[in-house]
Amino acid sequence: MADAPPDAAGHRSRLRGRLLEQGGDALLDYELIEYLLGLAIRRRDTKPLAKALLREFGGIGGLMTADAEALLRVDGIGDVAVAAIQVVQATILRMLRSEIVDKPVLASWQALLDYLRADMAYLGIERVRILHLNSKNMLIRDEVMSEGSIDQAAVHVREVIRRAIDLGSTSIILVHNHPSGDPQPSRADIQLTRDIIEAGRRLNVAVHDHIIIGTQGHSSLRALGLM
Repeated sequence: MADAPPDAAGHRSRLRGRLLEQGGDALLDYELIEYLLGLAIRRRDTKPLAKALLREFGGIGGLMTADAEALLRVDGIGDVAVAAIQVVQATILRMLRSEIVDKPVLASWQALLDYLRADMAYLGIERVRILHLNSKNMLIRDEVMSEGSIDQAAVHVREVIRRAIDLGSTSIILVHNHPSGDPQPSRADIQLTRDIIEAGRRLNVAVHDHIIIGTQGHSSLRALGLM
């Protein structure tokens, strides 16, 4: 802490003491980000920057899914601070993903939803991913199929099924996010799901579900009786 101004050094020391003695719950969201940034930016008071980041991205969830380009648009953020945030992002996703790897996905449903929410709920654009499963319903590939504008990503039925055949997938789970936050399926979502189900049926590729992720929760087309 010797590189930081005395007042900043003392403040960070107090934050560190609370963190070590009482755990992460003892710090507010902005204090967690402030301390993280302080590890990367040693010669500044990082509290204003932490608050600005949380404001810009609507909270810690949005911040922890923001990409480098979006982060760099915030005044005062540089490559070192972005790298620190992205290390945390990657660690969170890797930890959550470990809960669904080498396990039957359908038996680890909540773990799957936690992973998808962390990765996709706060994205500002629509992302479509396909989870490819083997005959034991274990994950063999988790792929981003497309990314699009704020409310649309192009998905082609033929490409989805062709990729499943290439990978030897027995079944797939479709996933996409709604940047609006509302996870309710649209008519287009429902029709696309039914088209993929029909195409897959002819080639022995089952569609287990289509999950829609949003900041307000998630929807399962299977649970809704729409497939």
